[in-house]
Amino acid sequence: MSPFTPTGETREKVYRFVRKRIVEDLPPTVREVQEAFRFKAVQTARQHLERLVADGRLVKARGQARGYRLPREPGTLFVPLLGRVQAGGLSEAIEECEGYIPVRSRGSAELFGLRVQGESMTGAGILPDDVVIVRQQAKADSGDIVVALVGDEATIKTLRLGRNRIELHPANPAFAPIIPRTGECAILGKVVEVRRYLA
Repeated sequence: MSPFTPTGETREKVYRFVRKRIVEDLPPTVREVQEAFRFKAVQTARQHLERLVADGRLVKARGQARGYRLPREPGTLFVPLLGRVQAGGLSEAIEECEGYIPVRSRGSAELFGLRVQGESMTGAGILPDDVVIVRQQAKADSGDIVVALVGDEATIKTLRLGRNRIELHPANPAFAPIIPRTGECAILGKVVEVRRYLA
């Protein structure tokens, strides 16, 4: 079936829907796919899903209503999405796993994802609701975009290293830099990727 036929286009939309739900750690049931696309019969949804499995684009675990998964490609890791980080002022650091995100392997580095809220990094192309992939590390170079912990509050900013102090700079002139006191700031990691999901 050509991907340019109506059926092929619908199947591609089904795949994108299922993939998004899997990434959000909420794999859909067949009936949820039927309802999302307003198919008249649940069998139509099942046929699309079975074809995606046959094509190797999805994997189905037997006996599980929510058993659809993305195939594990060589070099692909699933990293935890650990809640939100403020791109604005500081906000309390809360680690709450929302699901897992597939990323290409970056060696043995420990990675995690955070969903951005706030607009202080728009000049760096990081918008509200984007997901940033962060490599966990305690040090970074001046000019790196980092996730930093200031006291008990986390923020995403551009790191600037002075002689005797750390500065966290926004990429939006509407926001002021954050200049923590000595010993008050800890680097949690460096942003290595930004993802944006279109509705």
